[in-house]
Amino acid sequence: MKISQILNNNVAIVKRGSNEIIVYSKGVAFKKKPGQEITSEEIQKTYVLDSHDKLEHFSFLLSNTKDEYLQMVNQIIAFGEEKLKTCVSDYLYLTLLDHLDFTIKRIKKNQFIKSPLSWEVKKFYPEHYQIGLYAVSIIQKTMDIDCPTDEAVAIALHFINLQNDTNNANHQIKAMETVRDILAIIKYHFHINFDEDSMNYIRLVTHLQYFVTRLLKHDVYDSDEQELNNQIRSLYPEAYSCVNKIRVYVRDAFQSELTNDEETYLMLHIHRVTQREERN
Repeated sequence: MKISQILNNNVAIVKRGSNEIIVYSKGVAFKKKPGQEITSEEIQKTYVLDSHDKLEHFSFLLSNTKDEYLQMVNQIIAFGEEKLKTCVSDYLYLTLLDHLDFTIKRIKKNQFIKSPLSWEVKKFYPEHYQIGLYAVSIIQKTMDIDCPTDEAVAIALHFINLQNDTNNANHQIKAMETVRDILAIIKYHFHINFDEDSMNYIRLVTHLQYFVTRLLKHDVYDSDEQELNNQIRSLYPEAYSCVNKIRVYVRDAFQSELTNDEETYLMLHIHRVTQREERN
């Protein structure tokens, strides 16, 4: 492979066939010039990006960030791939390097950002959150700075988003926000705090996750069991009152109506979790 451009002693752009890729290895470009050869044995890591714009952006980042930043990114992604048992897109190296560079600058200026999705990521994506916590520990150890654990959420979102296409990633974030909003409606309607370790709470959250996924996919589930619905309304009037608030929220947020079945299941789950919390 011939060198097209040297970014620093450890990073170069090379020509592989008709494509340009970025290669990394300690000292791989030291005392070399464009046009010279680099063998595959000399390369520790290659980065293949699917557009010239991304290649240019990554090249600029690599030219202007410290080598330990890229080493941190390589460690974090290697840990993430092992944790998730998957291979991520090389585009994640670009976005994560950009994020780390910006994060470290903010920390050094004592500028901190709290993620609004902290609760959702911890609850719905615990493995991704563990990757974020690992990243925080790597940043603290490598840079000898105090990195807030809120950064774990922001880094986890990179792995959540990059494992899917943009539309799916947006759907996931929308789903997390929607589950959070519905739980807040229930919480404030009944004036309770949830026991987040209880089985009834876990069942409620699981049901809401599937319910919101169906909303996002416009996948309506309805067997039209009106008689059962009427019975549940009569048995649990407060749960029905709460579901009416959820109905208004769903209508505004999704331009969709709750079906009889969805209403019935929501009333049952809400009754179970609220009765247990009230007894406690």
